[in-house]
Order: sequence, then C-alpha cells, then structure tokens
Amino acid sequence: MAAKQPPPLMKKHSQTDLVSRLKTRKILGVGGEDDDGEVHRSKISQVLGNEIKFAVREPLGLRVWQFVSAVLFSSIAIMALAFPDRLYHAVFDAAHVTSKTPIRLYGGALLSISLIMWNAFYTAEKVIIRWTLLTEACYFGVQFLVVTATLPETGLVSLGILLLLASPLVFVAISVYYYYQVGRKPKKV
Repeated sequence: MAAKQPPPLMKKHSQTDLVSRLKTRKILGVGGEDDDGEVHRSKISQVLGNEIKFAVREPLGLRVWQFVSAVLFSSIAIMALAFPDRLYHAVFDAAHVTSKTPIRLYGGALLSISLIMWNAFYTAEKVIIRWTLLTEACYFGVQFLVVTATLPETGLVSLGILLLLASPLVFVAISVYYYYQVGRKPKKV
C-alpha cells in the first residue's frame, strides 16, 4: 500500500488578510493601549519600554542652574578646606578664627554635596535631578535657619552675614521651582 500524500501546503498571505493580522497582533499584545493610554508599535517597545515616556522635558535654565550650583558648592568647599581663615573673615568680619576644624568639616560636607551636584549635571534621569534639587533646597533652608538662629548670639551684623541670610532664600526658591518643574507630568501631544 502506498502512503497517502498529505495535501499540498497552502501559503497564507497574512499581509493581505486583515483578520489574520489583527489576530496575530492581539496574540502578541501589540497595538493595544496600555494603562497610560500609550499604543505600542512592537513587542520590543512594550518589553523595553518607551524611552520618550522617561525622557525629561527640561525646564528652561535647569542645566545652567545645576552648573552654577555645582560651581558654587565646589568653590566654597575648596575655600573652606584650603583657606578657612579667609572664609571665616569674609562671612563674619572677624579677624581671628579660634578653631579651623569646624570650617574644614563644613568644607568637606560641601565638597560631598558638590560631587552629587556634578554627577546630577551629567545625568538625564528625572529622579536623580529631582533628588539633587531637593537636597540643595534642604541645605539652603537649614543654612538660613542656622544663620538666623545664631545671629542674636554673635551680635555681629555685617554685609557677609546679610548676604548669607538673603542668598539661601533665593537659592531655595529657585531649587524648589525647578524641583516642581522637573516633576510635572508632560502633556500628551
């Protein structure tokens, strides 16, 4: 007995068969909307994620502010570490420093914060940028409170102290502004 020949295979042209294409896309999970209302074009974009969704729409001047902040923190840190007498004299108008250790510790803390600022300047991740801006706002807020609280103790009122009182408020306002601007959800186009 001869073996039965299987029927000849017919090629299905799924490109022209719309029902077949829709069924295939539905099985693959492509073409439907996700929870955010985004339509995926391919399974790869679904698995890897859409990079547009995570891209930061940077507010105008954010990178300039990050650069200015990093330079400011770095320069004051280097001055506090290398020349504590001059920094103390510039701020408090006092001729002699009793101990250089607290000023150098302050410089070390500022240097650590400046390293964070420099790293955030080169990143595009929204979370890191926001945490850096929040760190900066908290630092300047604490600095304002400390200087305000110690002003009655010292009794010194100089141009450096007044500048030290006014500048943190401006820096807090700018950092908080950018913090909220970076955190805003982008408008869908």
